[in-house]
This record gives sequence, C-alpha cells and structure tokens, in this order.
Amino acid sequence: MSPLVGPAPGPLAATFVDLPAGSPGGAVELFLDLYTGHRPLIPSRAFMLAPTGPRPSTPAGLGLLSVTGKSLARPSFSQYVTTLRRALTAAIDPSQIGVLHLHHLAFGATPALMRALPSHPRIALVHGTDLMFAKAHRDQLQVLRETARAADAIVVPTSAMADLLLKLAPQINRRKITHIPWGIPDHLLTNPPVRPVRTATSHLRLLYAGRSTAERGTEALIKSLAPIQGVELSIAAPRAQFHALTPLLQRAGVRARYLGWLRRPQLWKAFAEHDVLAVPSTTLEGMGRVALEAQACGLPVLYQPVPSLSEALAASGVATDFTHSAAIARDLDQLRPARGLLPALRQAGYANAARYPLSATAEALAELSHQFTST
Repeated sequence: MSPLVGPAPGPLAATFVDLPAGSPGGAVELFLDLYTGHRPLIPSRAFMLAPTGPRPSTPAGLGLLSVTGKSLARPSFSQYVTTLRRALTAAIDPSQIGVLHLHHLAFGATPALMRALPSHPRIALVHGTDLMFAKAHRDQLQVLRETARAADAIVVPTSAMADLLLKLAPQINRRKITHIPWGIPDHLLTNPPVRPVRTATSHLRLLYAGRSTAERGTEALIKSLAPIQGVELSIAAPRAQFHALTPLLQRAGVRARYLGWLRRPQLWKAFAEHDVLAVPSTTLEGMGRVALEAQACGLPVLYQPVPSLSEALAASGVATDFTHSAAIARDLDQLRPARGLLPALRQAGYANAARYPLSATAEALAELSHQFTST
C-alpha cells in the first residue's frame, strides 16, 4: 500500500454537502478527506454551508455558501433547493467541471448541484443518513429516487448499503451500482499513534466516540453498563449531546469521563489510550470509518452487528448485543486485560484496517469519473 503523493488523476469534480462547515459526522470527514487540503486526493470545487455564527477555520479548497432556510419538506424544501442552485451557479464556472460527485442521494445539495450543472456526468455516493432520512421523510424518499434515476453511477461502500438502497428504490438500474469502500487516511495506517504502556489493572477502559443520536445506541450502551463493575467509560461526543445524556447516566449510576468533541488527531490519541471502542449503533452504519480508524490505532472494537458494520469488521471485532446486559457483561469480561485476548484483537484490527486505505477510495472514484468524461 503506497499513499498518493498528489491528487488522483481525474477530471475536476463539483461536489457539495449542505451542512455547515464544522458539522460532526463520518460523511463530512470523508468529504473533507477526499476533496480538501493543499494537495487534495480528488481535484474539485467543493462546498459546504457557511455557519450562522463565527466563521470557522476551514481546510484549503473548501468553499462556503451563505444560504439559509434549510428544509426537508415541500414547499419550503423546493425554495431551499432553488436558493442553493443560484448560489452554486454564481460560484462555479461550468467549463472547468468534468463531473459531479453527489454526496448523499437525498437532501438539498444534490438536486441543487444537478440543476446548476445539468449537462455534466453524475456520480452519486450513498451515505447512511440518506437512507435513514428517505425512510422517515416522504419528500426525501422522492429526492433519493429521482437522484438514483438521474445518476450515471451510484457508489455504495458496502453490499449491505446497496441492499437497503434497493429496498427504498427498487426501480434502480442495478448496473449503475458500484462498490467502493470508504477508506481511512493512509498516514494513519502507516504511522499510527504510539500506544502508551499499560500499567497492570483489572479495569477495562471503554470508549464511545461519535454523535449520541438515537440510532447510535448510546442509551442502550449506558443501560447495559449499569450492573457491570470494573469498566471505565469515556465519551467523546458533541457537548450538547453529552449533556443530554447526563440524566440517563445518573439514573443508571454510570460514571462517564467526558473527553469533549475531539478533533481527529486528538481522537486517534484517545484510541491509543483505551482498551476497547464500543459501537452500539442500532440500525445502520454507512461504513463505520470511526471503527476502522480505531483499529488502525490498535483499539479493538466491540460492536452491534448492524448492516454494513458487520460487513466492514466481521471477525476482526467482537460482535455483541448492547440491548442485553448479560451479553455485554460476558463479552466485556472476555476483553479484560487479564484475559489476554486484546493483543490478538489488536493485530486482527490492524490487518482489517489496512484493507481500506483512503488512497484506494480516491483512485477508484477517479477511475469511475474517467469512464464518464473520456468520450
């Protein structure tokens, strides 16, 4: 595996995620990893929304659009898309663009980008939030189906994502669907943080990292830990979401150390300082890049075997049921340092994470883009 030394060869892509810069989430991190920085892996004109508050520090190559009125339901959604389209038209020279990379089949950015650049090839990239919101919102389901029909290619990171997409939009031409796993930064694979020497202790240092929304399963995690002794729980999440968990933590009698909402280098360091990452997602993970990054840092993963996550991790992690305290107690007991299982799981995790270099993702997307722009 050799990391890319410069941008992946390919046509200039126009791409847009209609979230404010600085928003949390794995899809945002993937977007920034691929398209921004002084030497982006994929050459592009990449955009996010300008936050309403102070302007954050943004990576090189990321444009910000000052658009408000975000909506999910018509008729306000239609006006929102029109406003986005106007902002994109003012910001992009169509003659410079070779292809559209449509991150998310739903939401406003995708229809706005297609209307701003109607004659360019369209590659749609599916994320877990697309499917969850399309399932919950009728108008977003319609956007997803319209995007799937209009796209020249649809990229899914796992076969499980393709199966779920086809349930929501069964009329999709299956030949459009291409499997390209979401990768993690090459430098994390080649130069992971050093793991501090662990002093002898029977306590298990358990880490939860991510948003604490309902589908992430944090409530089940906390309830399952209530009767278990000898586990030190740390949480890295947005501050407001952690504060929302405080009453539940108090009722369950679970003490948790709050680490903050960590920037990725800080998160990677936290991975190296814990024994196990808990991933209790209840419904769906697009790819589970946080789990893969944890494995690259030598942190074994205990996970709920939901679609995509079980495909990405399989036997390299420990599958469990976070809704049953007895199952969690049994599996956490097996993972205690004194049991001696952690070193083998670290090695399995390293090997699994090495299968997913970000450079391979960029190269595959560049090759796919070439297929629609070389004629």
